Amino acid sequence: MPIVTLDANFVRTVTCPEGKNKENYYDTAITGFILEVRSSGGKTYAVRYRDSHNRQIQHKIGDVKSVSFDKARNAAQTLRARVVLGEDFSEVKKTKRQVPTLAEFFYERALPFAKGCNKRSWRSDDSIFRNHLQPRFGNCHLDEISHQDVYEFHHAMLAKAYAKATCNRALVLLKLLYNLGRRWKIPGTETSPCTDVPHFVANNSRERFLTSEETKRLLTELEKSDNPQLKNIVSLLLLTGARKRELLNALWKDIDTERHIWTVPLSKSGKVRHIPLSDAALSVIKQLPRWEKCPYVVPNPKTLRPFTCFYRSWNTARTNADLADVRVHDIRHSAASFLINANISIFEVSKILGHSQIKTTQRYAHLSQETLLAAVNTAADATGVNWSQPEERSAA
Repeated sequence: MPIVTLDANFVRTVTCPEGKNKENYYDTAITGFILEVRSSGGKTYAVRYRDSHNRQIQHKIGDVKSVSFDKARNAAQTLRARVVLGEDFSEVKKTKRQVPTLAEFFYERALPFAKGCNKRSWRSDDSIFRNHLQPRFGNCHLDEISHQDVYEFHHAMLAKAYAKATCNRALVLLKLLYNLGRRWKIPGTETSPCTDVPHFVANNSRERFLTSEETKRLLTELEKSDNPQLKNIVSLLLLTGARKRELLNALWKDIDTERHIWTVPLSKSGKVRHIPLSDAALSVIKQLPRWEKCPYVVPNPKTLRPFTCFYRSWNTARTNADLADVRVHDIRHSAASFLINANISIFEVSKILGHSQIKTTQRYAHLSQETLLAAVNTAADATGVNWSQPEERSAA
């Protein structure tokens, strides 16, 4: 165990003693600072110390070809001081090796957890991760993703013309992953790179309500659709105000035609809810085709399973009806609008739609221009004044 005064000249000229594979030279000035010289000609700076369990640890500083002697000596002094203060680099390196990549964490821990907890949006999370987060961050270790990386990624999505809401959902999922990691004490999640990355302000409160004339026009085109269930789906959505997925997953056993009630076992709020069925809704239901051993109310005739998507046939029908701006969810909006315009109270509409809070219903509480016009005309008539004859009012 040769003890020498390490300097730049010694490092440059020293060779490995003949007959040995390597030799370690210890510095006289800095405790534990060594130069490892190998028979191959390679030379490496390192610091040796004993950890809290009295095990000898060697921490590599760098190869002499990459690190100058002065920098290596300064690094050795700094490392030695940190060792004296109780830091254990072997534990740091061990923790570093345990830091998973974002993809590893998502697919091995987060996604199975979401499925196990019956999180209803786990498929959406999976899609967002695969399409947006994985291409950019999937191979990055959790401690390699910086605040700036996330900020730039968020804005890059917007630059690619993704909707603001879509950009925000990707950010929310990434933030959730770090929160879960911190809760589970996953190395690399001690701090979140999503902190203080602002969401885009997305105005999704677009109001689009079908008029009576538009509804008739749409139903006419639905009759012509090559999807025989489309007219039934849209009709029932309009007559019940149900959510699309509630209807597509509806089972015959949940329809009580005697009591005029449709029971939704698991609504968006996570609770059972009961949708009243009007005579018109029951009339549509009674005309629905049924298949033996098929439990679904409006299944795909080809698979006898719930539709996963019917966009193509829907888009054809709405386009032919000159209603290309109408979304399927706008049918629910329109159902609420028709209820409000029929003088149904906001509280009753809230119950029908299955909202837990009145303020949620209020965004649907649209009154048609005809209803508003009738209201102001009624108020004007109540004054008893002939507003079209100002000379008569002056004479009075």
